[in-house]
Amino acid sequence: MRKVLILFAHPKFEHSDANQAMIQAVSNLEQVTIRDLYELYPDFNISIQREQEILFEHEVIVWQHPFYWYSCPPLLKQWIDLVLEFGWAYGPGGTYLQNKYILNAITSGGSQEAYGPSGKNRYTVSEFLRPFEQTAKLCGMRYLPYFQVAGTHRLTSGELTLKAEEYKKLILNLRDSPTVPTLISEN
Repeated sequence: MRKVLILFAHPKFEHSDANQAMIQAVSNLEQVTIRDLYELYPDFNISIQREQEILFEHEVIVWQHPFYWYSCPPLLKQWIDLVLEFGWAYGPGGTYLQNKYILNAITSGGSQEAYGPSGKNRYTVSEFLRPFEQTAKLCGMRYLPYFQVAGTHRLTSGELTLKAEEYKKLILNLRDSPTVPTLISEN
């Protein structure tokens, strides 16, 4: 059984039904740690050493966040900039994240159809997530296909429940499956 770390970043969590449902679906799972970065670091003063220690203890890392302006909220970006430091996460001696699995679990107001060459956003979600993929590669991690809850403002409570259950199944699979998919693909 792998240990899964969910690094959750949403500055307005109380207004996000989708993220609340996702977090609730996985909140009591054994071997799954959820760290709400905005709750832990409201002043953005991240404890680099503590975060590195926690990363070291887990085999699977999930960056769960809303898709803000085709990226992540600022605290998650700062977390990446500070915690994944040279000599620890990459570069000479930077081997502490080697072969760990990582993926993005995102929510978006835009529908799945909005992302792609013929959609209003012109690019696929995978293309927008390329910096996360490259970050994982630089750190020697195995970047996995993303999970997305799209069109969050138009989902019924039943649809939202189904997406939260899909997320829970994904997390359980990452925790329990003897093999983990390593290829990047569109959802």
